Amino acid sequence: MHKGSCMCGAISFEVEGDLPGPDACHCTNCRKSSGHYAAGTDVKKAALSVTGAENVTWYASSKKVNRGFCKTCGSALFFDPPHLDWIGISMGAFDTPTQTKLAIHIFVADKGDYYDITDGLPQNQQ
Repeated sequence: MHKGSCMCGAISFEVEGDLPGPDACHCTNCRKSSGHYAAGTDVKKAALSVTGAENVTWYASSKKVNRGFCKTCGSALFFDPPHLDWIGISMGAFDTPTQTKLAIHIFVADKGDYYDITDGLPQNQQ
């Protein structure tokens, strides 16, 4: 069981099972919502339980994706493509060790010009 929460504690969550290796997304929307790039892991929606779900504010960042934030502290928590059976969870929101390592960089064609990706992990342009 993996546990996490927002910064103020209004929202907490648990994920059953192992976490897949997270991706680092460098797309413009992830950079703007996180302040840098976003690292997240994708889990089956059925494996996620949320306490304080009434405190999640959803923003439709595209026609295909909703992003979930804490309405009190603004913590970016979830990346939800409603038409799919998985949900992305921000790695920084986990309170307990995740037992995983970053697996891939995505949307690197959109990355900021102020940093380089030098960790040797696979990189997808889009």
